[in-house]
Parts: sequence; C-alpha cells; structure tokens
Amino acid sequence: MAFKYGIDSLTVNKVIAIAEGNLQAVLTEDAKKTIIKCRKKVETMANGNKAVYGINTGFGSLCDVQITPEETNKLQHNLLITHAVGVGNPIDKQLSKIMMICKVHALCQGFSGVRLELIERIIYFIEHDLLPIVPEQGSVGASGDLAPLSHLFLPLLGEGEFWVENKIQSAKAVLKKHNLKPIILQAKEGLGLINGTQFILAHAIVGLKKMEYLLDLADVCGAMSIEGYQGSSSPFRDELHRIRPFKGNIEVAERMFMLLYKSQNIDSHENCERVQDPYSMRCIPQVHGASRNAYYHIKELAEIEMNSVTDNPIVLSETEAISGGNFHGQPLAMALDYGAIAASELGNISDRRCYLLLEGKFGLPRLLTRGGGLNSGFMIPQYTTAALVTENKTLCFPPSADSIPTSLGQEDHVSMGSISGRKFNQILGNIEKILAIELMYGAQALEFRRPNTFSDIIEDNFKIIREKVPKLEDDRLLKDDINNMIELVKNQAFNLK
Repeated sequence: MAFKYGIDSLTVNKVIAIAEGNLQAVLTEDAKKTIIKCRKKVETMANGNKAVYGINTGFGSLCDVQITPEETNKLQHNLLITHAVGVGNPIDKQLSKIMMICKVHALCQGFSGVRLELIERIIYFIEHDLLPIVPEQGSVGASGDLAPLSHLFLPLLGEGEFWVENKIQSAKAVLKKHNLKPIILQAKEGLGLINGTQFILAHAIVGLKKMEYLLDLADVCGAMSIEGYQGSSSPFRDELHRIRPFKGNIEVAERMFMLLYKSQNIDSHENCERVQDPYSMRCIPQVHGASRNAYYHIKELAEIEMNSVTDNPIVLSETEAISGGNFHGQPLAMALDYGAIAASELGNISDRRCYLLLEGKFGLPRLLTRGGGLNSGFMIPQYTTAALVTENKTLCFPPSADSIPTSLGQEDHVSMGSISGRKFNQILGNIEKILAIELMYGAQALEFRRPNTFSDIIEDNFKIIREKVPKLEDDRLLKDDINNMIELVKNQAFNLK
C-alpha cells in the first residue's frame, strides 16, 4: 500500500523505506485540492495592501519593508540564492533524499501556500533520484535550516548541482537532460521551501535507524563478553527489574537473559566462588537500558516533527498568516544532544568490557593470547577503543546549549540543531567501530572456553565473525581484521534476535 503525502503519518521506518524505494509515496487528489486551496489564500494576500510577513515583505531584519506584487517573484528567487551559503563537504545522498521527502510531506498539509507545480517537481526529483548537493555546514537551526534547504532547492531554479551516479553535475545540464524547465518562484514559495527543520530531521532519522541496530548489537556484544569472562546471568533476572521498571532496562534484561539462555558455558560455573561481576557486565540493563530509553524518547519527538508544519508564516485564511516560530529546531536539538550522550555511553561501557577481557582473569590468558611476551595479542586494539570513546566524549558537548544571534538581532536565539544532528551521527559511526572491536575480543575469549558451548544466538554470531576473522594464535597485522569487523557491523550482518 502506498504512502499518501500530507494525509498519512510518516515514521522513521516509512521515511527510510520511501528513500530506499521500498515504499511508494503518492500525491492524492485530496492532497492536491488542499494544496491548491491554500495557494489561493496566498495569492489573495500577495495582491492585497496589508503587509504579511514573507508574502509581501522582506525577510528577517527586513520584515518591515513591503514588496509590491510586481517584485514578489524576484524576492523569492533572491531568497534562495542569497541563503545558499553552506560550506564543507556534501552530505550523504540519502540525507538529501530524506530532506526532500519530509519537506514534501510538510508542504502537502495545506499551511504553506506553495503551488502544486512546485511540489510535483520535488516529487519528480525524489522518484528519479535527482539528489541535490547540500553542504554539511552553515545552518544555525532556527528560521529553519536555511542554508542547507536553499542548496537543496536551488536546482528547482536551474541553479546548484545534483549527484548523478556518484558524480556532480550542474542542475542546468540535468534539467535539460530531463526536459524540465527551471521554475520561477512566486509569492511565499521561497520561504516555504527554506524555512523548516528538514536538515536536522533527516540527521535524526538516519541516526535513529542506525541507533536501533546498535542498541541490539550492544546487547549481543555484552552477552559475548560475559560468556568469555564467564560472568553471571543473575543480574538479568526479571525479579530485579520488575521493581525498577524502566522500559529500556526491562527490555535489555530480557534480551540478555535470552542471549545467554541454555548456555553450557554459563551453567558450568554456576557454583563458583565469585560473588559479583564488574559494573560493565552486571549493569548492562541499567546502562544499555538508559540509552534505549533515550532512543524511544528521541524517536517519539522525531516522528512528531516529521508530521508537522515547520515553515513560516503559517497560512490560515485569505487575510491571516501567523508569523511564529515553528521553524525553531530546539525540540530536536536538545533531544539529539541527549541522544549523543546515550549513544556515547554504549561505547564507553563496551571499552570497559574489552579491558576486562585482557586482564587475564578467571581462566583467560592475559591479552587473550597464550604467547604473551613474544606476542602482544589484543593489547593494542583497546587503545583504539579508548581513543574513540574519548573522541565521543568531546563530541557530547551540547550545541543546543549555545546560541549566536543572527539577522541583526531579529533572529536572536537559535538552536544549533544542525550541529547536534551531525555530531549524533559522528558518535554513532564511532560506536560501530568500538562494538566491532568488542565482538572481535569476545570471539577470541570464547575460544578459551571450549569445549563448552554457548546459546544458539552466540554460536551463530561466533561463526559470522570467524568467517571473516580467524582466531589469533601469533601476532599478525590486525588492521584487516578490524576493518572486516567494522564492515560486518555496518552491513548489519549479525543475528540480534
């Protein structure tokens, strides 16, 4: 069943499915009628004498300058070309596509006042994988993501550039190839395009999808390390977590119990003299669970945002358009900063488990090698996890706690949410690497627990690792092993359920 723009509700999974071509998104006749009706309201105001912000006035600090109907088109054109001042590397193509999907959905709700023709052109870009080049830096996250959205929609005017099969081509050349003429913007349209939080939102969507997988993978990593360390499964019992019933904690405890279920290795030391495990193993439900609680909160906020109207002004009637602040990125910015901390903690506790496996306790050889001295074994990859953990800690500074006034003080408080979104994804990229190394350590530790067997899911993942990374006997170049593990994580190759 197709997704209906402006009518159905988007979710993280639906946006990803549309972007990947696994879910068709359509513009229904009802949505078209809503768009046309709102457009007529804008045209009435644009031709009137009353000053209405963004429709017949200048922008930002120039909001007190009224524009004649004859100058309206030039005003909207100038808006896009003057705000396209982003710098830095282009964002990933998937992000550009998600930004367009979310913008179309917002414009179709009938409060933005752009023409149907404009929306249909953006949909054409989406459906034909014409993905604009958008620099990663330059948005302060209030008045919307002005610079990124300006770059995103320059190609509508025949300006800017597209990705075409991993190569950059001018928008003029691509439009000509598709027999498309540049669009001449009319009243309100430039503002409707570039006001909004779609840059922040796209980073939230991509990050949430990645975080969902990494949360489950972190549990698998923890379980494999517990097996290697011959830790206890009792901290994951239901009786403990029922009396402190955070949703994420309970879910992680259940998963840990499942991941260790019917492990011969766990059963083999049930009556050993050890009283308790270190926190990084014993407190997995509390730490992973807290990160999972944060994930659920951020996802809830992101799904509200992707079904909201975030441009400005909001058109209500032929005589009224409210100039407000729905473009302000703070609701997502603060949540993404919270998400950065939540993601970072998955790496922090993972690094500690790696360290425990190197100590040479409870039957494991030091540095996970029998030939210590001549061989360094797995000593050095933990340096890498330590470096990545510290890098993540430095990335946890919350951009949303900062604000620098812009537009001569008219826009005097901004969210910096675009930076929050980018850093959230940087941290998640580092988490992929940290967990990859813990899995490599865990698999090596399991070698020293044979002939004991483990739960089916741990055995399955052990085999997946050993297909790419053999047991370490004598020192060898580990760079390829680490890269192979990172690829397994990035490709989501592990059995998590």
